[in-house]
Amino acid sequence: MTAVGRIHLRRDYVTGTAPGFAADATLGVDGYLTAAAARMAVLAGVRQSFAKAQQLLAELGGWALDDETIRQATHRAARQAAAARPQRGDAARFAQTGGAIEVPIDAGKVNTTAGWRDVKVAVFAKRDLGAPATPTQWDERDLPTPAVRTVVAAIEDAAAFAGRVRTEADRLQVTTAADVTVLGDGAEWIWNLAAAVLPQAAGVLDIYHAVEHLADAAQACWGDGTPQAAAQLDAGRTALLAGGKAALEHWIGEAFGASPAGTSTDPLLGLAAYFAKHPTRLGYTARLADGRSIGSGLVEGTVKQLINLRLKRTGARWRAEHVGPLVELIALADSPDWFPYWTTA
Repeated sequence: MTAVGRIHLRRDYVTGTAPGFAADATLGVDGYLTAAAARMAVLAGVRQSFAKAQQLLAELGGWALDDETIRQATHRAARQAAAARPQRGDAARFAQTGGAIEVPIDAGKVNTTAGWRDVKVAVFAKRDLGAPATPTQWDERDLPTPAVRTVVAAIEDAAAFAGRVRTEADRLQVTTAADVTVLGDGAEWIWNLAAAVLPQAAGVLDIYHAVEHLADAAQACWGDGTPQAAAQLDAGRTALLAGGKAALEHWIGEAFGASPAGTSTDPLLGLAAYFAKHPTRLGYTARLADGRSIGSGLVEGTVKQLINLRLKRTGARWRAEHVGPLVELIALADSPDWFPYWTTA
């Protein structure tokens, strides 16, 4: 692009009227950005650090936007997008889309001005059922990609976050839906939230967290990396996937008798206590046969993509109140509602 072309782009999009947008459709950063300019600046700001976004816009468009302007624009867009959530088109799309409803819940960590804090995240998704699978195929199958997804996130206590999740469940009309599954690790706050917000939902303990606990117990009793530990883990995992709670308890009983002489069986006692908290969340066999998910990878991937890759950058520290809206804005940028948000705001 020539220098003249770059100047023209700046004049049209940064300080003037953007083609296809009303003259007064500005984000409101001191009257400096048109809607089209704000959309591009904010998109760069959610994908990259604000300093790198400044460089990216300068290289690609010849824009002279400093990182502080991009930061202000991005946070303002995040607040406005959060306020505009009730008007988004994804609620109608969610209602019209077929598939099973999944609500995986988890938390990530972000460095804030007050230190490292938990960011709670809930994903609402609809996914078509996959092909039936057996317990031996649990880690080989490919489930369909969710057809529709929304994300809520915040740094706040569990009670406040439960209210946020309830508002989203009501908006999507899934609070009392018949086919809803909450997936999560063993954190008690997740299951308390599920009971309060989605009382009819089935609960599923994430299979990878479950297997991790099995592996820890096997290694503690039979030694890290030993063939005996590997064999016991394989037996425990098979029992869990094929027979759920009853089969797992049978394996734990046999493991007590097979543990090496003089070795503490406390890890097996701890394992039994851990799974005793989830008696109704271990129905993996039926879910595999129905082509349903048994892991919370959807929300863990969301934490990785929306929090770790963008917010956990070297030296980055965030105001706690900015984190949730920014995570939700990053999710919005990956959805069909990104462009409509800017054209109707």
